[in-house]
Amino acid sequence: MEAAELILAIRSTLNTTRIIQQYMQHQNMATRYRARRRRQRGPVSDQDMDTDFSESMGPDNACIMVLMGQVHAVERRFWARETSTDWWDCIVLQVWDDSQWLRNFRMRKGTFMELCDLLSPALKRMNTRMRAALTVEKRVAIALRKLATPDSYRSVGNQFGVGKSTVGAAVMQVAHAIKDLLISRVVTLGNVQVIVDGFAAMGFPNCGGAIDGTHIPILAPEHQAAEYINRKGYFSIVLQALVDHKGRFTNINVGWPGKVHDARIFRNSGLFQKLQEGTLFPDQKITVGDVEMPICILGDPAYPLMPWLMKPYTGSLDSSQELFNYRLSKCRMVVECAFGRLKARWRSLLTRLDLSETNIPTVITACCVLHNICESKGETFMAG
Repeated sequence: MEAAELILAIRSTLNTTRIIQQYMQHQNMATRYRARRRRQRGPVSDQDMDTDFSESMGPDNACIMVLMGQVHAVERRFWARETSTDWWDCIVLQVWDDSQWLRNFRMRKGTFMELCDLLSPALKRMNTRMRAALTVEKRVAIALRKLATPDSYRSVGNQFGVGKSTVGAAVMQVAHAIKDLLISRVVTLGNVQVIVDGFAAMGFPNCGGAIDGTHIPILAPEHQAAEYINRKGYFSIVLQALVDHKGRFTNINVGWPGKVHDARIFRNSGLFQKLQEGTLFPDQKITVGDVEMPICILGDPAYPLMPWLMKPYTGSLDSSQELFNYRLSKCRMVVECAFGRLKARWRSLLTRLDLSETNIPTVITACCVLHNICESKGETFMAG
């Protein structure tokens, strides 16, 4: 609003307030005047009393009373600016083929609709008198588009014909719905024997997964910011993940500051406790030489060597140790490739997430669930 318009609005408000106050005073005076006339003259019609009162008040005050009759309630303006939803309604939903859906939303339209059906119980909203609620499909599409690109909230909002605050709300609503409804169904161990057979085909026997951590860039936190600076010098939050032979997440831990070492995060995780107690995998052992080997996981040198966690040999190696390291590295690469596909699909994870510290783990968790859905549905990975 321009300065001149602002001054005019303030003056109008002050004038209206003054008129109302004077009108209320005149009403009180009129009531007292009527009572006095009744005492003096006896019963008189209200019309005569109003005429006498107006004449006694003088022309200026009578003018005020006339103006009060012209004061009307200001009609409420619609609060949202006019926008266009043609891109979503007429192009995306009506024209786009699967390759365009994959490039923009990281999944085909069929998978997208299945996802919307799963999230509908948590995302469906009622229309109000002021506006029609966003459909579940549009709400999910806004969130996926924002997660899949480094675009700003305003840019995504312009595409869908909504405000940037609506985009931010949609992202968090969808992320919370995914976390509440899908994580226990999608990020799960599944059939352990299939995983063991998959790693065995890759060269490592009795293996139930590969573990590693990756850093997700964030903006500098308001509190204890130094704790979030990782060894590469930027602010981050750590995602620790265990993956199967196909690069799907079977266990995730999100939220530790970037400064914390991978081994410390692992030792304080629920995954470590389950492995230590022997409750994560079935009691299935094989004999290697003269040693019984339980189902194990594979990690890099940052992780502790445990009966159920194998890591590479270091130092001067003989040929058998080099072969062991080669096979372990070949199988462990699946977790690094999984992180690569996760961040390439949901490219917002490559930029500094402009969310609060409490919301960032929820969004990262949602991206991991979406990654598993895409992998399980066989969605073609498109890095662009």
